[in-house]
Amino acid sequence: MKKIILLTIIGLGIVSCAVKNTNKTMDLPKDWKHSTNIYEVNVRQYTKEGTFRAFEKEMPRLKSMGVKVLWFMPITPIAQQHKKGSLGSQYAAADYTSINPEFGTLADFQHMVNEAHRLGFKVIIDWVANHTGWDHIWTKTHPEFYLKDPDGQFHIASGMDDIIELDYKNQDMRKAMIDAMRFWVKETNIDGFRCDLASWVEVDFWQQARPEVETIKPLFWLGEFDELESPEYGKVFDASYSWKWMHLSEDYYKKDLPLQDLKDLLLKYSKVGDASQRAWFTSNHDENSWNGTEYEKYGVITKPMAVFSATWNGIPLLYSGQELPNMKRLEFFEKDVIEWTHNYQVADFYKTLLDLKSSNSALRGGDSNVTTYLLNTTANDKILAYLRRNGNEEVLVLLNMSKEDVNFSIQDENVSGVFKNVFDGVKMDFNGNKDFDFKVSDYKVFEK
Repeated sequence: MKKIILLTIIGLGIVSCAVKNTNKTMDLPKDWKHSTNIYEVNVRQYTKEGTFRAFEKEMPRLKSMGVKVLWFMPITPIAQQHKKGSLGSQYAAADYTSINPEFGTLADFQHMVNEAHRLGFKVIIDWVANHTGWDHIWTKTHPEFYLKDPDGQFHIASGMDDIIELDYKNQDMRKAMIDAMRFWVKETNIDGFRCDLASWVEVDFWQQARPEVETIKPLFWLGEFDELESPEYGKVFDASYSWKWMHLSEDYYKKDLPLQDLKDLLLKYSKVGDASQRAWFTSNHDENSWNGTEYEKYGVITKPMAVFSATWNGIPLLYSGQELPNMKRLEFFEKDVIEWTHNYQVADFYKTLLDLKSSNSALRGGDSNVTTYLLNTTANDKILAYLRRNGNEEVLVLLNMSKEDVNFSIQDENVSGVFKNVFDGVKMDFNGNKDFDFKVSDYKVFEK
């Protein structure tokens, strides 16, 4: 693949990265993927019943909030041998082509997918290709599908003794895995996969699997890997994780690192280009359960970080309960229902951002027609300011990333004209006044 990367430098950091690709082996994502968002569904903890049918009742609410793609954590049965806790890990599969009875039946899942499609959602499911549980059906029917230790025992996945790793040198196993993925597309009409630990599986498997599965229909592929660490995977997947950003942004807040460190990392991501997208998030199932809620991790910059995730180049990703907000860590191996109050305090906040992401072409992710300018202000050490432009459409984002009040001015010729604050509708003429007085946690998003 040949790349021509055009970078513009303004002030102290990056401002744009437009990438043109030639000789690309994979087609670019379908158009809807440039303006979409993803909402991760933890079926077990979403409702008291913990079933597909119970979750189905929540979908109209999520539709009104602006959610576009529903990602369901693994829906396959959970292995019982060496399981964690009383319910086990959803990432320790016992069978790739059956439904976890905890959630309902195959017919229930089909019904839910059909209803999701009727409401306009896309549906993707978690796919755990690297490993299975100890009593997966293949351990009995095809033990040769697994990696073995020198003593002939199944090889335990790194640091997780309830799962064992598959052998991707075995071509029959690869075919069986691809057939299993095709099963869900054919039988339930899902729209794609979120691939767990994608970079733990050889990249040539994904290169083989995607076109074979997509003989049924075009699909959306989200991979759990960071493209800065595994760039070859970005040529296969439509979107990837932004692990480095997530870890550095947490360290930035907790360890008082320089804001320039975050800007430098954004420059590195911009150089990756637009052949694939990054998914930006402040929480997910792993982070919430093991490392804490977004409020534990980001404190007073939680909302500015959420605004960033929805407006930077890529795809915003939300986790179950963030619209409440959910203030507790959810148990991973036990029943621990989200404490819904029917007062979704953050839903309107997210609706504003998700609707803007969907409607304004300046926020299209992975589109080389969009230019992103990292702006210069009088408080570059505290304010993250950027402008995204696509033709005549522009979105201006100002985020207080500090733990204190900040008075600042925008000092950048790229900002001019009249903009409207998307949260309160107030207009501002940037041909004159460019001064701001931000309190702790403040953010502003303007649409030209």
